[in-house]
Amino acid sequence: MERIIFKSVILFFIFSLSIAPCFAKNQDKAQAKNEQKELYIWDFGKVKQGQVLRHDFSFKNESRKSLKIKNVNTSCGCTVSNFEKDILFPGESTNISVEFSSEGYSGEVQQYIYVHTDNLDNPIVRLIIKADVVNGAPQL
Repeated sequence: MERIIFKSVILFFIFSLSIAPCFAKNQDKAQAKNEQKELYIWDFGKVKQGQVLRHDFSFKNESRKSLKIKNVNTSCGCTVSNFEKDILFPGESTNISVEFSSEGYSGEVQQYIYVHTDNLDNPIVRLIIKADVVNGAPQL
């Protein structure tokens, strides 16, 4: 009986070692995705109400296939966006320009830009812009 338990423990240990690299790969992918998400957030900081703010996001095709940008839309009419190229080859980038009008806003604001692509694994990429809108000159 002890021999069977010993063999079971050894087999379990060997099995555990063989699947450990799978978990590490998944963690690496998750970390890479989180790092990529951080690239798609822009904080303007404190801004004066009424300012029109602009930022260009660099949007890169990280896949091994061509990527088509189908459409870009925003979460509100105060934010407009456009892009330079709609087809990106592997490793190629384009700028996605974002313009936000802070007119009528006060306090912390967050707006979203949605990039619709033909990538089946990640068809919509969300870009985020933030600002802390103050009345009068911003206090730095």
